[in-house]
Amino acid sequence: MAPDRSDVQSMVIALFTLIGSMDRAARQSADASTLSLLQAVASRDAIRPSEIADLQHVHRSLVTRQVRDLEDKGYAQVTADPADGRSCLVTLTPAGADEMARLRQVGVDRFATFVAGWEPEEVRTLTALLEKLQSSKAATATQQQRPGRRRWARQDT
Repeated sequence: MAPDRSDVQSMVIALFTLIGSMDRAARQSADASTLSLLQAVASRDAIRPSEIADLQHVHRSLVTRQVRDLEDKGYAQVTADPADGRSCLVTLTPAGADEMARLRQVGVDRFATFVAGWEPEEVRTLTALLEKLQSSKAATATQQQRPGRRRWARQDT
């Protein structure tokens, strides 16, 4: 049986309130921004700034400044892209990996304070439900994908 629409509405309100609150906190935290950038750089052996911008859904000019800051701090190494002379490749340095681990731990510590009064099973249940929600969302997105061709390019026969 499908959930009642009022229950779904209550869930959506609670979820979006939480997401909004976390988004505001992340935008106000330099550590959160740095962690996000370090994670993007760590996601590949070497990554172009344009790919970082795509991953983070930000303008490419912002990433250029952020990468320069990481490089200045010794967290990233920037080298010329041999496949494209107009671009560069960014890689994480050992210091960058250490900083990413430190910032992740800061985040885990922060969330640990949020759930300090919870039972361990409640934390596990929330984790399982969030993972289930993500899986359901991904499955729905896959089902709703449209053909890649533009309507004007289709050959109707």
